[in-house]
Amino acid sequence: MATLKEFEESLREHGMHMALALLERLRERDRATRTIKPARRLTGQKMTPELARAILDLHASTGMTQQEIAFKVGVNQGRVNEVIKRGKWLDDDPHAPEAIARDKAKARLRADPPAQRPALRRATGKPAAKRPKGEAPARRPSPQGQLIFGDL
Repeated sequence: MATLKEFEESLREHGMHMALALLERLRERDRATRTIKPARRLTGQKMTPELARAILDLHASTGMTQQEIAFKVGVNQGRVNEVIKRGKWLDDDPHAPEAIARDKAKARLRADPPAQRPALRRATGKPAAKRPKGEAPARRPSPQGQLIFGDL
């Protein structure tokens, strides 16, 4: 399938100036009616004690659902649930569990990616044996023919 640009070039090559003018008029009409639509995803507001109190006020005074409240104040619905159910974000304490978790997450985002994890260890404390590439892991023997619950 040809692109619009290829179609235009073909019209120019064949000297079809009337078709090019018609195409340009259609473009101008499209530009005149084009509107800028807002982004579908909303960026969440930073949770503050004031915002948490506003959420509680909306929850207590209106019959709005958590989803409606979240949309109205511009936060994630999970944050609204945390405020209503657990009272999170109501104080401005930097030592609150949610503030500590937020700060740790921000620090992780700023930090360099961590080095690869060390090899997995078995319960014996020995490092896991490495198998050659392309070789399937060893299979455990099948319990067929064995009584699982003992003799009946």
